[in-house]
Amino acid sequence: MNNWHGLHVLILGAARQGLALARYLSEQGAQVSLNDRQTDEQLERTKSSLANLPITWITGGHPLTALEGIDQVFLSGGVPVENPIVKHALETGIPVSNDTQVFMETVPAPVIGITGSAGKTTTTTLVGRMAKAAAGTTRSAWIGGNIGNPLIADVSRIQASDLVVLEVSSFQLEQMTISPAIGAVLNITPNHLDRHGTMDAYTAAKARILQFQSSNDVAILNRDDAGSFALAPACKGRILSFGMQQAAGLGGQTFISNHRVFYSDQKAAISLLDIADIQLRGNHNLMNVLAACCIAMAAGWDQSAIREGIVDFTGVPHRLQFVRDFRGAKWYNDSIATAPERSMAAIRSFSEPIILLAGGRDKDLPWQDFARLAHERVTHMILFGEAAPKIKTALDSCNVGSNTQTLDVCSGLAQAVEKAAGYARPGYVVLLSPGGTSFDEFLDFEKRGEAFTKWVQLLS
Repeated sequence: MNNWHGLHVLILGAARQGLALARYLSEQGAQVSLNDRQTDEQLERTKSSLANLPITWITGGHPLTALEGIDQVFLSGGVPVENPIVKHALETGIPVSNDTQVFMETVPAPVIGITGSAGKTTTTTLVGRMAKAAAGTTRSAWIGGNIGNPLIADVSRIQASDLVVLEVSSFQLEQMTISPAIGAVLNITPNHLDRHGTMDAYTAAKARILQFQSSNDVAILNRDDAGSFALAPACKGRILSFGMQQAAGLGGQTFISNHRVFYSDQKAAISLLDIADIQLRGNHNLMNVLAACCIAMAAGWDQSAIREGIVDFTGVPHRLQFVRDFRGAKWYNDSIATAPERSMAAIRSFSEPIILLAGGRDKDLPWQDFARLAHERVTHMILFGEAAPKIKTALDSCNVGSNTQTLDVCSGLAQAVEKAAGYARPGYVVLLSPGGTSFDEFLDFEKRGEAFTKWVQLLS
């Protein structure tokens, strides 16, 4: 829909996505009601940011009366479809959508969409850097969505010739009925089961990024991930893939051979760069680079743009971000790791003795594999937050032959940092890689990472 004039819309959630959509729809002539469970006092600063627009605020909960006279409901990422007001809207026939759907319906340029259980922020950032290099001086590159800026805020400025890179979460995909021209599914592993309930439901949400493609579109899949590659039979367009080893019989693909990243289309293999030029740690980041290169080749960008996007990139904030050297130990902030599998990838990135800070809020995910790896690779384990008892139970159930010397449980992250400082020794790595979300103690993973960084810098 492109004509919003006169329609009465209700936006649930006054976070980044909701605020950006409220501004856009109001400027398009819609009558906007913005509903959030926080109080007026809690939203004082947020409300002031939209004070110049005729927006009706409904705060302190999600009353069903907010649906009266509403033509369409829009969800922010944090609002689940199981919320009673959303269920009531669906039961009464009120359409439910989100800012990403509106953006995809409106944007004049082809879109590259990236999703996955892990690595999508790093991969989107890499592809965004490549896009900026490929755009040159005659076009603009727009990078956003679930990462950074909701692109609905910029859609009126995007031109048909521009390059658009969009990170999309499973929460956003739940309502979407349009797919990007190039859609990438990096991996599908257990995540957000507290929201989706089952792996089948979670996988179905991820698959929607490809579900509405046409024969002219491109799907990017991970050969080394069963969840991603299992989507191949349902793909309508051309399939390109990425993986560590070259796969016989497949079309366009990226892989590593002789310490170099290659792209092959069965006719010829093109060397893109030496892996020594990649500054990111860990095999999981090699996979992110392979994915980004595959996406760039699908988009038709030249090798110089691909290389420019990679060689100076040291990582996104809060993803294995080096903080400081203290007591001879190197301290790393991996606050963005909000699932056990992401913490496992971080652990595997180091060969040094590890002091690990893990915890936060659990997402109804299994911790057994994490526990086994932790016993093998972590010297000092420090747990914090709501998930600490669940993680400790998993650790206690498989501690035979453990290399872990100590296991501590702290009330919060600040206490965990102090405890880690007591164990820090030259040659050690102190790693915040929680495996759980931040919402038991912080607004988001960024605030948690910023707090960790501040507390580590204050150590003396």
